[in-house]
Amino acid sequence: MHKNISEEQRRPDVEWETYFAKLREAGAFQGGSSIGDGLCVSKAFAPGTITAHISGYIRIRADSLQAARELVVGNPIYEAGGTVEIRELPRTG
Repeated sequence: MHKNISEEQRRPDVEWETYFAKLREAGAFQGGSSIGDGLCVSKAFAPGTITAHISGYIRIRADSLQAARELVVGNPIYEAGGTVEIRELPRTG
């Protein structure tokens, strides 16, 4: 999720609780977290700065990107007009 909504656009915490309950009920919730400050490191070269526009992530299980897209409805960042990226993670064993 991107950090591109203002404090005035922020949704009440109860909307997060409702959204997480929806994901759990669908059997899709796989974890997530807000993302705080950090740094970039490299042994080989001088790295750039951290990606500051990302504020958090939620891992879900979905059969397709379209199914994942449908689960964005109700996400407080999305509902406030902010940006949610949907990315596929590599499949493991």
